[in-house]
Amino acid sequence: MLAFEQAIALGVTHLETDVHASKDGVAVIVHDADLKRTAKRSVRVEQLTLAELREIDLGKGQTISTLAELLAAFPTARFNIDIKSMAAAEPASHDIIAAGAVARVLITSFNDKRRRAATDRMPGIATSASAPAFVTALIAARLAIAPLARWLMRNVDAVQIPERIAGFRTVTARTVRTFHSAGLEIHVWTVNDAPSMRKLYGRGVDGIFTDRADIALAVLRESFPHSR
Repeated sequence: MLAFEQAIALGVTHLETDVHASKDGVAVIVHDADLKRTAKRSVRVEQLTLAELREIDLGKGQTISTLAELLAAFPTARFNIDIKSMAAAEPASHDIIAAGAVARVLITSFNDKRRRAATDRMPGIATSASAPAFVTALIAARLAIAPLARWLMRNVDAVQIPERIAGFRTVTARTVRTFHSAGLEIHVWTVNDAPSMRKLYGRGVDGIFTDRADIALAVLRESFPHSR
């Protein structure tokens, strides 16, 4: 929660996070399936109850939070939520609906079944393409075949991609134009340096994922001085 608080304090309006489900079926804010990297514990998130997860010390007085808490803590922020496990789809959907937050959430997942398990419960919610669908659409975009890209992406609002996949550039002027002509936004992850940010904004991307909100906001103000 401290990281989100600091981002909001800087002026960030959109936050990205990931959700898993605890053993007792609560949507919790965790990226990895296990706690080896973040808490030095060889246990999976799904093996612990929320009460047990609460006992984990993440440093600086922080512990694992729930999605419901996050949505309540930042009632005007917009969220990009990555569904990391099938078990998280239902409780995440419940929390989003209960918070009245459908209009300020975009759901994503690398796995299309997980993505749809959440979005099918929330008609009209924004969503981005899962990996298999995107790869095919990227080929269409590189070939500037907008109708095919539009058909492949007909049930999503955005594509969220790294700058490169298997050594190939994904964000070119052509792919940006093609996805835009198909009515899609383009969000690129994860970009932490100013030169790359300037390059991507120059190509017309609609957003970037970053760990350095301070740098990103400075570049935005520099690149778009007349916008808020």
